[in-house]
Amino acid sequence: MSETHGGWTFLTNHARVLAAVARDPHARVRDIAAECRLTERTVQAIITDLEQDGYLTRTRSGRRNTYRVVPGTRLRHPADRGRPVDHTLDLSPEPGTNGDGPGNGAAAAAQEAPDADAPSERG
Repeated sequence: MSETHGGWTFLTNHARVLAAVARDPHARVRDIAAECRLTERTVQAIITDLEQDGYLTRTRSGRRNTYRVVPGTRLRHPADRGRPVDHTLDLSPEPGTNGDGPGNGAAAAAQEAPDADAPSERG
């Protein structure tokens, strides 16, 4: 399934999988693997890594999983000085694909999604 490329790339496989999940929280591992050009086994291991480190949550619904990118999680490398993942990567879909333009992407949705653990502002 992996294609060879001539050199290095900007994004890691973890970043690609996280972006794919952000674009389509209902995507199957098989679909993410095809989009990222990785094996299903590799994608499953990456999702487990991301879930264990708090970058995403997984909710089981029948036979399917739904994923949610956790807003505000920080990049791990010391050189990145703890920048939030959702501010660093533009996880927005291309116009005309899943969101039809700026502001409809996963980064915006992740920022707007209420945090279940956060205290309510109402009182």
